[in-house]
Amino acid sequence: MKNCFSCFSSSKKDEINAATSAGTNTEGSSSTEAPASSSTPGNSSAQASNTVPNIAAQQFTFRELAIATKLFGEKCLIGEGGFGKVYKGTLKSGQVVAVKQLNLDGEQGSREFVNEVLMLSHLQHQNLVTLVGYCLEDDQKLLVYEYMPSGSVEDHLFDLKRGQQPLDWFTRMRIAFGAAEGLEYLHEKVNPPVIVRDLKASNILLDGNFNPKLSDFGLAKLGPVGSKTHVSTLIAGTYGYCAPDYARTGHLTVKSDVYCFGVVLLELISGRRAFDDVKPSHEKNLVLWAMPMLTDQTKYPELIDPLIKNNYPSKALNQAVAVAAICLQEKASDRPGMSDVALALKLLTVPNIESPSPGTSIVPPLPDDTISAEVASTSGSH
Repeated sequence: MKNCFSCFSSSKKDEINAATSAGTNTEGSSSTEAPASSSTPGNSSAQASNTVPNIAAQQFTFRELAIATKLFGEKCLIGEGGFGKVYKGTLKSGQVVAVKQLNLDGEQGSREFVNEVLMLSHLQHQNLVTLVGYCLEDDQKLLVYEYMPSGSVEDHLFDLKRGQQPLDWFTRMRIAFGAAEGLEYLHEKVNPPVIVRDLKASNILLDGNFNPKLSDFGLAKLGPVGSKTHVSTLIAGTYGYCAPDYARTGHLTVKSDVYCFGVVLLELISGRRAFDDVKPSHEKNLVLWAMPMLTDQTKYPELIDPLIKNNYPSKALNQAVAVAAICLQEKASDRPGMSDVALALKLLTVPNIESPSPGTSIVPPLPDDTISAEVASTSGSH
C-alpha cells in the first residue's frame, strides 16, 4: 500500500472536499483532511451534504444500528467522551461491533466524521482498527467499528477497578511495539504519510489478546509531499501529548506523532497520565515530572509503575526509557523514525531475550540536556 494515495492530485482532493461541505478544510492546511481513492467520483452535485464519497465501508441505516444496539440502551453503552457515546451492538449478520454515535455539531464535527470514514476506508493494517461502516442520516452521524473486547490502553493503566489485574511489563511492551508498527505503517508505508495528530492511550484499543490497534482518525491529516517539510494547521490534539514544536508553530510533521508516542510509552512505563490534574503541581505533567529521570540512567527505576513492582528486566527498562526519551527530543529532526522505534521495542516484547547492549542499541546515548524544562512545560496542547 506504499502508493495508496499517490494517484490523487490536489484537484481530485478539492473535488472530494467540494463533494460534501463537511469535508471543507478551514485550517489553512496544505493537505486535504482525508485520503480518497481513484474510484471516487468528482461530481459534487451527486454528492449531497448527507453523503460521503464512494468508499469500501458499508453504509447502515439508523434503524439498523438502533436495532443492533437495542435502541442505544444503557446496557449496551461501553464508552463515553467528548466525541459522544459508544455502544456494543450485534448486526443482523451476527457480527459484534462498536457503534460510535458522534456528539459533534456543526462543520467541525461533520469534517471529522468524513475524515474518519475516508481515512479508515483506505488504510488497512493489523494495528489499525477496522471501520465496518457508517451511518449519515439526517443529523445522525455514527461510525461502526470492529468490537475491541479489552477496551483501551487507558482502561488498563489508570484508575483500575477493584480486582482488575494491572498490565505486566511484557504486555505493556507488546502494546507499545504494536502501536509503533501501526504508526510506522502510517508514516512510512503509505504515500503521502498520514499524521494521526491525536495519538493517546484512550485511542489505542485492545483486542481479546491485548493486541493494540490505533483508532480515532478524526483529526488525522495527510503529511507534506514533494519539497514541503510540514503541514501548517491550527493546533489540535490532547493536552499533555502535543509536541512542543507543533504547539509553538502549528507546523505538523510525522515527528509530531513520534513525540506523542513517546508520551504514550512513558505512560505505559510509569502508569501515570500524560496530564493528571489531581497530582501535586510538579507532577501534573508527565514529561515535566519524568525529565530529571530521563537524563540519568540510575534513576530509570523511579519511573516504573509501582503496580509492576520488581517484575521487569532492568536492561529492558533501560532500553524502553531511552526510546521514550529520544522520542521526546526538543528538535523534531532529532526524533527517530517509527521504523527504528518499532525495531528497538520488538526486542523488548519477549521474556528471556536480552536487551541489546549499549554498544549495539539503535538508541543513541542521551545528552544531559536532552529535554529542557521549557520544552517539557510546553508539551500540552488544546
